[in-house]
Amino acid sequence: MTTSRPPLPPFTRETAIQKVRAAEDGWNTRNAEKVSLAYTEDSRWRNRADFVQGREAIVAFLSKKWVREQQYRLIKELWAFEGNRIAVRFAYEWHDDSGNWFRSYGNENWEFDENGLMRVRHASINDLPIKEADRKFHWDQSAPRPTDHPSLSDLGL
Repeated sequence: MTTSRPPLPPFTRETAIQKVRAAEDGWNTRNAEKVSLAYTEDSRWRNRADFVQGREAIVAFLSKKWVREQQYRLIKELWAFEGNRIAVRFAYEWHDDSGNWFRSYGNENWEFDENGLMRVRHASINDLPIKEADRKFHWDQSAPRPTDHPSLSDLGL
């Protein structure tokens, strides 16, 4: 049985925004198993200099990531879309095990299959050291970003 993950391509502006928010909400759970279900069994990723293929590798990659990137909070924003492809920009804040804070910025290019599962993900990411006092993402980590929380554009990011 094939899993369907609406909204399905081809995307409209509205459904692309829904897909982006669903991805943001999923990643903010920091549940690697759950997040991996949004990707095809053989999904291919480039994440910085890492090349990952398949759900099992995605789970391992994300599990390791979220041990290293503590207090992770992410905001994604639609950049462009066409057909079965979506481009997003994003920023997330986190600290390492020494308490050093970072804001990581980047862009992702996504390609989906006909069932709405992501089969290709290319991510380019840069890390900016920040002071804890300069953080901008302050919602309860056990919940999705509140709908009234400013977007990246609203925050001037």
